[in-house]
Amino acid sequence: MDWTAILLTLRLALVVCLILLAVGLPIAYWVAFSRWRLKFLVEAVVALPLVMPPTVLGFYVLLAMGPRSPLGRFYQTSTGHTLPFTFTGLALASVLYSLPFMVQPIASSFASVDRRLIAASSVLGAGKLRTFFRVVLPLSIGGLITGIVLSFAHTLGEFGVVLMVGGNIPGVTRTVSISIYDSVQALNYSAASQTSLVLLVFSLLVLTIVYGMNRRVWTAWQPKVSK
Repeated sequence: MDWTAILLTLRLALVVCLILLAVGLPIAYWVAFSRWRLKFLVEAVVALPLVMPPTVLGFYVLLAMGPRSPLGRFYQTSTGHTLPFTFTGLALASVLYSLPFMVQPIASSFASVDRRLIAASSVLGAGKLRTFFRVVLPLSIGGLITGIVLSFAHTLGEFGVVLMVGGNIPGVTRTVSISIYDSVQALNYSAASQTSLVLLVFSLLVLTIVYGMNRRVWTAWQPKVSK
């Protein structure tokens, strides 16, 4: 069983989720509340990884990170290292690939918040930031949890983008999906089965716990009906 690949994948999923929370929350807020007529163009760009083949996305990300690209040259000048085939490059690619899984559930929850509550908060003198943290975010916990779960689970199972951008470097970019693929290619079905089983059980456990918490959150926010 490739525990190194398992731990690396868990680390990658955690890093990606933290970055997506920081990036996805403002994007989701803008998508939910912006009145710009061409907002659908931004929504289409955010949702593009849902329909684009992973290898195609990985190819373009690899070009964007290459030493000949502005981003690649800037990173290499600043750090002395290249982005492709590193954990940092793999994390950035995973953020792009999993972005819609974080943004869309949260934006949907933001949009479902009663505008009268937001207006009342404004009338009482609360600014937009205070209203967001005291009204919008608490009423959108379900979407927030869903976004985190989907992003985490999606990162655990990445293959095409990982292979294109990260390659297969043990301890650096070799994730669980790559490890399972290598075991199958080597006809080592026992190792592939063991690693797959660990990933399956862990994913099921995480989803069960989080969806159970999500259900409690929704139950807590439901109004009590007096008899």
